[in-house]
Amino acid sequence: MLRLGPPLAATAVRALGATLRISDQGVEALEPLWAARRPLIYAVWHGRILMVPWLNVQLRRTHGARLARVLASRSRDGEMVARWVQRFGLAVVRGSSSRGGAAALRALAAAVQAGEDVAVVPDGPRGPAERLQPGVVALAALTGAPIVPFGFSAHPARRLHSWDRFLVPLPFARAAVVFGTAALVSREADRETVRADLERALQDVTARADRLVGA
Repeated sequence: MLRLGPPLAATAVRALGATLRISDQGVEALEPLWAARRPLIYAVWHGRILMVPWLNVQLRRTHGARLARVLASRSRDGEMVARWVQRFGLAVVRGSSSRGGAAALRALAAAVQAGEDVAVVPDGPRGPAERLQPGVVALAALTGAPIVPFGFSAHPARRLHSWDRFLVPLPFARAAVVFGTAALVSREADRETVRADLERALQDVTARADRLVGA
């Protein structure tokens, strides 16, 4: 599975992506940041990540976005994810809130401070679903990079019977990606307040993506 699963999954996602009818919101506000090569921290719910590496590549081609460095857990599932996203040209940092969290935070911070974009899944790898863990807020406060919440949806799609109700678009589905406002986090900010605000923002962009496709 570790040898064959990631390349097969990447091929399937590319083939599926080619059939989707995609709309987007919020891209125009990010284009100046991409042009200025401003490091960004992207946050997306775990249940919506299937098409994200493919979308990152498409946005690079059409709007000048940069390929993001991705956080993947140190578990066997995390190894599968790491090998899968690398098929799209994305680099990986290993770690999670349960294993290697401090080392992962330092590695992500170093990547951001070196000018890279990073992408995190703030309710992963175990949930609870759509409940934001504090690591992404700490990363933003440490680096000064803005957090960009984004949501993805598709309809028709299957929702798996997993803890995160993982979304799998069906071929030729309508799809949408919605980017929220880039938010800075000062070192002096109340992090619980910021965490709650970011959780609501991430829920909002996800709901907006759902509405765009009629889900």
